[in-house]
Amino acid sequence: MAKQARKQRKSEGRMSLGEHLIEFRNRLFISAIAIAIGLVAGWFLSDWVWDMLRQPIYDIAEQQGRTAQINYDDITGAFDLKIQISLFIGVILACPVWLYQIWAFLAPGLTKREKLYGFGFLGLAVPLFLGGAYAGWLVIPNIVTLLTSFAPEEDAAFIGARRYLDFTIKLLLAVGVGFVLPLFLVMLNFMGVLRGASILKSWRVALLCIILFAGIATPAADLMSMFMLAAPIVVLYFGAAGIAILHDRRADKRRSAELAEYGIDDDPSKVAE
Repeated sequence: MAKQARKQRKSEGRMSLGEHLIEFRNRLFISAIAIAIGLVAGWFLSDWVWDMLRQPIYDIAEQQGRTAQINYDDITGAFDLKIQISLFIGVILACPVWLYQIWAFLAPGLTKREKLYGFGFLGLAVPLFLGGAYAGWLVIPNIVTLLTSFAPEEDAAFIGARRYLDFTIKLLLAVGVGFVLPLFLVMLNFMGVLRGASILKSWRVALLCIILFAGIATPAADLMSMFMLAAPIVVLYFGAAGIAILHDRRADKRRSAELAEYGIDDDPSKVAE
């Protein structure tokens, strides 16, 4: 009887607290294994990634004619840095696995429509995040060149390896998340929480927030880098608004057709007012 009751609860999407904790532990364990495997792969890719990240430092010597190099503060600095880069690569490589585990843990409590929306969200979130990280990588050389240009030409630039790595990773993550945010608007619209007209009406506030975000992520004097970051996010925002409006129109037509069968005249414009 107890086994039958557990099967019935699982089929209905209902689980006890203990079962939820066990499932959370199992999915956390699977995510940890995936990240560990990605970390091993990241160990072999770390030198290549680090060469790419620190290339702007070497470009300073060529463009500004000064001494510029990465500096390690202690004996274990290079090893710790390699571990950090490997872990960062591992998290990125394993993102389809741990994102799916998060999704699978939450899915039993969602409706069929919400599951479809969530699955589509996961499918688009990963390439958008990677695209944003790539956009951040494109502007890193401009940012590094601009910030180091304020030092006198006769001074050398000895940059700490850990601080430089933290700076580049935080920038890549911030821009990657910024590219995913418009997808949240579409997700909320498809779930019936936010109307497309509301998204479009808020375009002035959205533009201000996007510009502020790009300004914080890049130096204020580097207008080109700020434009390179802000422009794609603006396009994604208006694209999200357009998708939401089209979805609302289709949803309103379906709703009107369903109500017309019962002789009810439904006017979406009046409801919006």
